[in-house]
Amino acid sequence: MLPSIRSAITGAAKYHPEKIVTNQDLSQSVETSDEWIQTRTGIKERRQVKKGQAASDLAVLAIEKVLKKTQTNVLDIDLIIVGTVTPDMMFPSTACVIQNKIGAKNAWGFDLSAACSGFLFSLGTADQFIRSGRSKKALVVGVDVMSSIIDPQDRNTCVLFGDGAGVVLLEPLPDGLQLGILDFIHHIDGSGGELLCMPGGGSLNPTTPETIEKKMHVVHQEGKQVFKFAVGEMARVSEEILERNGFKPEDVTLFVPHQANLRIIESCQKKLGLPNEKVMVNIDKFANTTSATIPSCLAMAAKEGRIKKGDLVLLASFGAGFTWGATLLRWAY
Repeated sequence: MLPSIRSAITGAAKYHPEKIVTNQDLSQSVETSDEWIQTRTGIKERRQVKKGQAASDLAVLAIEKVLKKTQTNVLDIDLIIVGTVTPDMMFPSTACVIQNKIGAKNAWGFDLSAACSGFLFSLGTADQFIRSGRSKKALVVGVDVMSSIIDPQDRNTCVLFGDGAGVVLLEPLPDGLQLGILDFIHHIDGSGGELLCMPGGGSLNPTTPETIEKKMHVVHQEGKQVFKFAVGEMARVSEEILERNGFKPEDVTLFVPHQANLRIIESCQKKLGLPNEKVMVNIDKFANTTSATIPSCLAMAAKEGRIKKGDLVLLASFGAGFTWGATLLRWAY
């Protein structure tokens, strides 16, 4: 009988661009204010890439940190999965670009598109490769340059998003240690696709002067409908994964929700009955960095000592598609 293997996060790191864009900065170009943005979203500022800086550049800077932190030889990396909706280009994949930039000559990989759930979907996918024995050291990346697909004149979206990257190193541990990823649940519902999308640039609406004029190459969002769905499903899937693994919300050391809107986070927190000290929030400083929110929160939580070896950590996300899910794990370092 083959030994039981469980995958575990053995390192986490993040990178956000240096340029800070405050709410006050945005109020100079669109009809908004710091009070309006903070009241509705909880966001105070966000980071933005400099000209020519792509998703792969942010990812590489985060990866270099995690490799150094874990003392991992890049040649030992055998898998790279990149959750993103803002790849460097349509093809080749950003995973290929990253693999070449860091010199991971023994790795293969691919991009995974699940919008704000991109990191959790990528983490669950990498978990299966580790558990099967097909991978020993996987880099799971969440990265997005949302400033590249946002209409700076649309105050309903331009205030919400920022640029950033987060990465974790995933490795196998003997199942008997009871550390690492315990379970995950993923869902999709394509009927909500039109409520949060970028309609232009694909095979349905290839780039033309007309699609550019109609602003089809930027994010379109029906905020109220997305908010309602996100609050309900993130809370439900969080309760579901806890229950099916024999845990209660009070057993959770840290809840790491996707950072889309502070009101969504607070609504989920209330439904789970969690105190503030058990909820990770960085939306005030970085806004919604899509796939990067959860891994960047994990990196911050580990650095700040908010999670330690053996702690029960609950991750939850919701994104365009619709996509949503939760992951339950015991911190391994």
